[in-house]
Amino acid sequence: MLLLCGCASKPIAMSDGGAGGGDGGGGGANLTPFANPTRVTINGWTDTAMEPFLSRDGRFLFFNSSNDPGVDTNLHYAERVDDLTFDYRGPIDAANSNALDAVASEDNAGNFYFISTRAYAATRVTLYRGAWSGDSGTLGGVLPVAGLPSSAAGHVIFDDAVSADGATLAFAEGDYSTGMLTSATLGLAARDASGDFARVPTSDVTLAALNHDATVQYAPVFSASLLELYYTRLDGGVPAIYVATRDRVDAPFSAPRKLDAITAFAEAPTLTIDEHGLYYHQLDGTRFAIYRLSR
Repeated sequence: MLLLCGCASKPIAMSDGGAGGGDGGGGGANLTPFANPTRVTINGWTDTAMEPFLSRDGRFLFFNSSNDPGVDTNLHYAERVDDLTFDYRGPIDAANSNALDAVASEDNAGNFYFISTRAYAATRVTLYRGAWSGDSGTLGGVLPVAGLPSSAAGHVIFDDAVSADGATLAFAEGDYSTGMLTSATLGLAARDASGDFARVPTSDVTLAALNHDATVQYAPVFSASLLELYYTRLDGGVPAIYVATRDRVDAPFSAPRKLDAITAFAEAPTLTIDEHGLYYHQLDGTRFAIYRLSR
């Protein structure tokens, strides 16, 4: 199965040479529904735009180009004009390589995380981090997150989203052992004193209600309170965006519910700073574009 999601639609070479939360929120989950899907304009960008993520100061929209197997997928950024308009500023050069580079996220301290398949064959690591500077529009000190390799050969971590406080990272890991994605589950990782991440042993319990409902789920993102978790899952082969909630951060998430306001082929949610808006990408004809919901 090939998915148009995060890195999931890109074939992963298994031999040598191969290669969505916002700040703010409150003390509890916000159950107010989202509505009114509206397309976002990125002035100066006319190509595919996928995997949106807003910088924690709300100034920039990070996104990647098409993840089609025949495309060199790269990360880009645009500057906010208003809720539905951004001005394209350019590629994030330090994050990009000749492999797939995609799925940006950032914490409140400017620590920037993304997925790259550049060294997967040698290390099984696909998560990288650096330091984002909005003033210069540059990413510095790019390093692999060595503590979070895939769990087995043929498995790939292909989506990521760091929490606002930088302490928790949600990710999706898929089974590509047949050369195509056959299943994917969500997981959690915690940051250590060095800034690296390692898997949380209780992830399976915390995410049990999400992972048992479907064969493929991916593109997770937390609210700032960590009480809402948005993600994408396949419903009969068609992706849809869901949310699961909990009453406290040490509790498992409840059974997820679908965001019914979205009726199109849609993936990769991310929240605005005040969490009154949600961005995602949606298929418009043959090309993906960024959309926004409000609540």
